[in-house]
Amino acid sequence: MVDMQSILESIEQHRKTLSETTKANKAVIFEALSAAGIDLVNVTFDGEGDSGQIENIIARKGEVQIPISDQTVTVQSASWDGKEVTVREQSLGEAIEQLCYDFLEQEHGGWENNDGAFGEFTLDVEGKNVELEFNGRYSDVHTSTHTF
Repeated sequence: MVDMQSILESIEQHRKTLSETTKANKAVIFEALSAAGIDLVNVTFDGEGDSGQIENIIARKGEVQIPISDQTVTVQSASWDGKEVTVREQSLGEAIEQLCYDFLEQEHGGWENNDGAFGEFTLDVEGKNVELEFNGRYSDVHTSTHTF
């Protein structure tokens, strides 16, 4: 027999732990971006049909596009049950990508399923905030029946 209460508690624990790790990872990433002289990062994503991916990561200093440094940062990730936090080293680019995936999971779990979604993250380094523009796709059917 399935213990729904345990499943719901596990999901809630994962959400709580994910929220904590994204907060910590965001701070680490913004510190590294600031040290690299990056002002803004745009991250685009797209997905549908049970598959989704980060499309592009573009860093800017002012109006000039610059490469993301090869430096590594120490980031955290939450286990599926939320009971464990893993700490690991990743390149700054990989850490930005994972942070965006984690925010998508946190706010729009399943964003890649069915008709999917697309959008863009904007990481404002000076303001230390991440803005998500999310565009969910859906199919719509309008049916009419007429008898004359």
